[in-house]
Amino acid sequence: MFPFGTHGWDIKTTDYNGQKVSCRAYYSYMLQIRPNDQSMLLNAGRLLQQYVVDNYVKIESGRLRWIKEHQSDIRSELYQGLHDALHVGETNAENSGKRTILPSSFIGDRRDMTQCYEDGMAIVLNGGKPDIFLTMTCNPSWSEITSELLPFQTPQDRPDLLTRIFRSKFEKLKDDVINKGFLGKVKSYMYVTKFQKQELPHVHMLLVLESNDKLRDPKDYDSMVRA
Repeated sequence: MFPFGTHGWDIKTTDYNGQKVSCRAYYSYMLQIRPNDQSMLLNAGRLLQQYVVDNYVKIESGRLRWIKEHQSDIRSELYQGLHDALHVGETNAENSGKRTILPSSFIGDRRDMTQCYEDGMAIVLNGGKPDIFLTMTCNPSWSEITSELLPFQTPQDRPDLLTRIFRSKFEKLKDDVINKGFLGKVKSYMYVTKFQKQELPHVHMLLVLESNDKLRDPKDYDSMVRA
C-alpha cells in the first residue's frame, strides 16, 4: 500500500508549523477525499478496511493510555472504594484493589452506557412515551455513493464514503423530522447509530410528539406509514 515507504503516525508527528498532530487528526487527513488525487489508500479495496480497523485500534489505545496516565485529572478517586465495588456486586474485599477508571466520556464504556440509559429514561419521564420508532439504513445504491466509485470498486470497498454520505443524509432527515415537523411537532427525541456486519450504518430514532400531534387511531397511522 505504501511503495515509497511512507511513515504512519507516531508521537513525534508534527504538521508544517511544527505543532504536534494527534493520531485521529493524522488518519482523518489520510482518509480525506480530494479532487484529482489518486490516493493509494482509497483505491486499496478491502485493504482499506484493514487499514481503517488497525488505526481505529491505535486511536482507541491512545485514548485508553491517556486515561490510565491521567487518573488524577479525571478525579478517579471519586469512583474508587467500597461504594463502587458494592455497586457492581463485589462482596469479596480481596478483589477490591486499585483499578483504572474509565470516565463516561469514553464511548462504549459501562459508565457511558449507564449515562445514556439514564438520560433516555429522564427524557421519557419528562416527555412521555415515544410515539414513533424511526429507522434509517444506509443504501449502498444511493447515487451519491455509486457516482463516486471507480469502475472496479464496490460500496464495501469505501467505508469512508459510506459513512460520510450516510451522515449527511441523516442530518437532513433530522432537520426534516425535528425542525420542519414532517411527522408532527417533536417534543423530544433520542437516537443511536449502529453498524451492520456488512459495514452499513443505520440509525434507530425515538420521537415523542406534542400532545396535539400524537397518533391516536388507525387513520392517523395510515396517513403516515407508506410501503
